[in-house]
Amino acid sequence: MNPVRKNIVYIYADDLGHGMLSCYGQKHFSTPNIDRLAGDGVRFTQAYGTPFCAPSRACLLTGVHDAHAGRWTFNKAGLYEGHTAGEISLEEAFELINNSGIQPRDGQTFLANVAQKAGLYTGQIGKLEWGFSTSPEELKVHGWDYHYGYYDHFQCHGFYPQYVFEDGEKIEFPENTAPRCGSGQYKPYENGEVPHDPEGRVTYSQDLFDEKILEFIRKHKDEDFFLYHPSQLPHGPTYFPDHHPSVADNPDLTPCEREYASMVLRLDKTVGLVLDELDALGLTESTMVIFASDNGHETNYLQPGRCMNDRDLEGNRLDELHHKFYSATCGDVFDGNGGLAGLKRTNHEGGARIPFMVRMPSGDRRGVVSQHLINNYDTLATFADYLGVDAISENDGLSYLAAIEGKENAPEHEHVVYSSFYGPSLVTKEGWKLRTYVKRDRLIDFPMFGEWMENLDDAIIYELYDLKKDPKEKNNVSAENPEVLADLQNRLLKECDGNYFNGMPQAHFAFFDRGSSPKCLGEV
Repeated sequence: MNPVRKNIVYIYADDLGHGMLSCYGQKHFSTPNIDRLAGDGVRFTQAYGTPFCAPSRACLLTGVHDAHAGRWTFNKAGLYEGHTAGEISLEEAFELINNSGIQPRDGQTFLANVAQKAGLYTGQIGKLEWGFSTSPEELKVHGWDYHYGYYDHFQCHGFYPQYVFEDGEKIEFPENTAPRCGSGQYKPYENGEVPHDPEGRVTYSQDLFDEKILEFIRKHKDEDFFLYHPSQLPHGPTYFPDHHPSVADNPDLTPCEREYASMVLRLDKTVGLVLDELDALGLTESTMVIFASDNGHETNYLQPGRCMNDRDLEGNRLDELHHKFYSATCGDVFDGNGGLAGLKRTNHEGGARIPFMVRMPSGDRRGVVSQHLINNYDTLATFADYLGVDAISENDGLSYLAAIEGKENAPEHEHVVYSSFYGPSLVTKEGWKLRTYVKRDRLIDFPMFGEWMENLDDAIIYELYDLKKDPKEKNNVSAENPEVLADLQNRLLKECDGNYFNGMPQAHFAFFDRGSSPKCLGEV
């Protein structure tokens, strides 16, 4: 009797708001392949990431949320840009990365380690999976048997790499000569046109990734594997060589908006290639497929007077407290955050709620829509559950396998937590949300430790929302529900290990020794 095969494919979008997918309500175009995946499996509507890419990816890989003190750090981008400019060698870059920030503890388990323990061959293809720069040594520690893609987040802001890495070996593309992987400054003109300069932009990154993804599946079709594809799409800047035929003549969209839609549709194409290849090789009935995003929506197609993220169409500046981003008032024709408040980087629902869908090999849970509360950091525990690996210590995650399988009384979080640039937030399974808002003028007064806790109430504004009744976070009901507010404040403070400042990304940056590389450590 042949043993039961258990493959896993995880496709991770970048800055993809759930409202950009037709299975979540997008009206201007269809995403047929992602919809197909959702239609063949379970689509979650209460799934959360973190409103900022690096901590969200760290949560996914560690199963540990990003509001703790001292569990992990993520670094800066730019080392490999310095290497491209001849300012630093690869060996120096690797050394800086490998010796900066909090290092993994002995026995610490990462997502791919779980798959390895179950005998799966692991591969990562695409954008780097940790912080803003990584190294071959770090990837090995994280459990990847094979890796192909970028090592630097700066380079992911363009789509025409001068080089990528394959298992630590530098693979060059001399035809791509445009600086910074061709990112340029693609700000649309007033009529929405995006300046296109094909010079030095020849080999497109997602084409490279598609080729390697299919190669990986074919090569390992006869053994169990875990394939992780963190895409750069549809992260900005908005730039795509050709408008997709389904939006090319859409009169409701400007050229810039058509271009951004084409980026989403290019990712949809990758999903279709993967699903078709699994079908062709007879692997569909042995492969779990997951599709998700790292954080909520981002408006990379800003145009003055049409779509803005710093003010509404009437000119009122957004402070994300009294004036929040809403698609209707700020001109987002796509409604990429699905009608919710806020965007990436904020701790509103639009910044943290993500698309999330899972297709199981059995195929007996088709087209299911689940309101089960899950978070990015639950995936590691789910893998352990699915693959029969021993429970992982120091883990905040809770397996959502039973929820996918439709079992009664499936375990569910009492609450999930995530950080943001505005402060941490906590959402309960009953639909209560505690949002903190750190006063920006007080940030400069915050020491990392000590007596600032005595002045906490002066530094932080607390908002309480009943998401079941008010998903758009329009009505702060903290005054009417003091007991609920106090309970959630205590819960959140405990999750933040006694210091709300741990729930801000600034608390988790690891800075390189600038004396070792003075020119190449720019801001992201």
